[in-house]
Formats: sequence, structure tokens, C-alpha cells
Amino acid sequence: MRNAPPPTGELPASTRSAVACLASILELETADVPAPPAEHPQPWTVWRNWLGGRGLGLAPIRDPATFSWPGPWIAVLHSGACVVAFGSPPGIAWNPLASGERFDDVATGYLIAPADVALWAAEPVPTKRTAGTVEAIAVAADAEATVVLVDRALAVAGRGLEGDRYFDGRGTFSNEHARGHDLTLIEAEVLDQLHLTIGAARRNVVTRGIDLNALVGERFRIGAVECVGRRLCEPCAHLEQLSVPGILRSLVHRGGLRADVLGAGTIRVGDPVVYGNAP
Repeated sequence: MRNAPPPTGELPASTRSAVACLASILELETADVPAPPAEHPQPWTVWRNWLGGRGLGLAPIRDPATFSWPGPWIAVLHSGACVVAFGSPPGIAWNPLASGERFDDVATGYLIAPADVALWAAEPVPTKRTAGTVEAIAVAADAEATVVLVDRALAVAGRGLEGDRYFDGRGTFSNEHARGHDLTLIEAEVLDQLHLTIGAARRNVVTRGIDLNALVGERFRIGAVECVGRRLCEPCAHLEQLSVPGILRSLVHRGGLRADVLGAGTIRVGDPVVYGNAP
């Protein structure tokens, strides 16, 4: 763990200290951590989005006073500022603002943890599946509404596919400050192996031929539409409630990709899907 200096500029103490704590625990340069502007209403959403692209998340700590952990975690003071806590029993290991608070001033906390320990420890496997095609496009007008297949759909940055619930902010997980809600993709090969219908998977774009997991953090194109992969589209209890019993376990690490649209254009069935730097 290193002592990363807080970012400069007109930012709240809570943001400056949180950025410094994240950089310190992850051993990054301060500039590598996003610093939401002062007026941003959900800075922790920004950091969750950013960590998600790294296969990490923020696990809330219910009772910081009794949280014994032989490693660093982010302790949030009653003032809203953050410090790095460490130890079993815990104490303040570093206060980036040097403001003099004690551990008694801690109100809550977050542990930075890998979404899946096994994947975090594993070396990435190079993929040869770098290009594919769109096999199907699916939209649902509202949260929990039936999925409908279409031949084409207009894709818009920050909104997703016209006609889909997330386009108008009506999706179950719609959040204007979140990332990775514009598009969800899944491999046709996975649906084939699991004998799942497109409606059961509830993803927007079904691809064939390309390794979607390898697109996390990468730019890619669907036809002429540029996109960026944000994180794996892992299954959840909500999907299982709307779909097939047991689908949650079946789709672990095979649920596809969450992506955002970077431009605008029409996506069509049959369009090529390629890495952004591919010809």
C-alpha cells in the first residue's frame, strides 16, 4: 500500500480523500482514479463503475468498529471524508487529508474486493475469437416486459437501443449515472450449449463468433456503431425470477457483456462485430 496524494482542484474533501484512498489501496497514480466533479450527485456510483471494469467491487462494511481484516479498506468518517483502515482489530493506517480524526470517528466503510477471486488470480487467456456477427437483436419496452426480436435498432450514446426499456430509463437497473446499461450482449454459442432462448437470456444483442468476455475495457464496433465493453453481464436473482430456474448458476461468467454506445447508428442483424482496431 502506498500513500497517494489527494487530487488537486476544487473538489469536496470527501472526493479528494476517496480518490487518494482508492489510489493508495490499488497502488495506482492519483490521476488514474476518476475524480467526479463537485456537483456530481453520485460519486460512489462513478467509482463502482470504474472498479467494475477492473473486475472489482465495493463491499459495504456494516459495522466498521468490529471489522477485523488483515488488509486495507476504506473507512468513511462522519464528516464524509475517507481514510485507509487496516488491521485486526482495525485502526486508521493513513489519512490522506491529515485531518486528525480517530477511528472512533468512522461511520461506515467499504472493502475493495474482486468480483470473483478465482478469476482475479487467473492469468488472462488470449483469444483468437476476435470477430463475429450479430445473430439477433432483442428489445423489451418496459422492465419485465416480454422480449421482442427486431431486424434492426437505432443505437444512441448514453441511451442504448431505441425501443428498449433502458433507452427511456425504464429498465430495472436504470441509473443515469451508471455505466454499462446501453447494451447487453450474449454469445449464441452459450445459448446453444444451455438450450436457452433469446427471450430467457433477456440480452439485447446475440453474437456469434466473437469472445465477448475479452471485450471488457475494450472498444469494439457493431457494424458502424462504436461501443466500449464495461464489465461482464453476470446473471442475477432478478433474471432467474423472470426466466428459467437454475439460469443464474448456468450463466455465471457466461452471461455476456455490458457495454456502452459511444456514437450513434443503426445496428442490424448480420452486422459484423469486431475489435475497435480491427480492419
